Amino acid sequence: MLTGICHVVFEQEEDPQNRSFFSEIISSISDVRFSYDGRYILSRDYLTVKIWDVAMERTPVKVIPIHEHLRPRLCDTYENDSIFDKFEVVFSGDAKNVMTGSYNNNFMIYPSDPDKETEVVLQADKSAFKAKKIGVPTPINGSKKAGSRAGSPAANTGPGGRMRKETDADQIDFNKKILHMSWHPFEDSIAIAATNNVSLIMIHLDTILSVSFMANRVCVK
Repeated sequence: MLTGICHVVFEQEEDPQNRSFFSEIISSISDVRFSYDGRYILSRDYLTVKIWDVAMERTPVKVIPIHEHLRPRLCDTYENDSIFDKFEVVFSGDAKNVMTGSYNNNFMIYPSDPDKETEVVLQADKSAFKAKKIGVPTPINGSKKAGSRAGSPAANTGPGGRMRKETDADQIDFNKKILHMSWHPFEDSIAIAATNNVSLIMIHLDTILSVSFMANRVCVK
């Protein structure tokens, strides 16, 4: 029998300077998860991932920008309905990392630690694995290199090229997206749903990530 209810609301107020016609849509939460120890709550909206301490409802302990580069193109994402995409987000079993998806079949892994501002970008695509594209911890707001577009996978070609999140909206394929995923509760294994297939990926985040594709199984070491 239900004997009582405790209602706590976790919400971060939007900066008035960023308020627009799209504010309600982009702030709508598409997924929410508890960490396995119950200490943290993870939420995903269209532009960000937020990590909340259950004892601190007024402000998240970390805000991770996912699609901030799309803010100037919200009209376009509204017209093609991409703004309504519902991306999931998950904790690793030890809650030290979080994972979420994006466009171009990219998915990203971020440290939960508020003091660590890095991301690892991988792509759930056979061609990327066959080309041995690798994801390495990279500053979220990395600086641009001369002659290349920072954040662009196209700027890192050839075997062993470094995978980075595409930040040029004109180069994004909104039809290729990673919405659904799961992280094994006891192992560094993740399952990624891409179109009509599921990729099982074993990862080792303590070392530089390299990738190889074997049948329907992907090993990232």
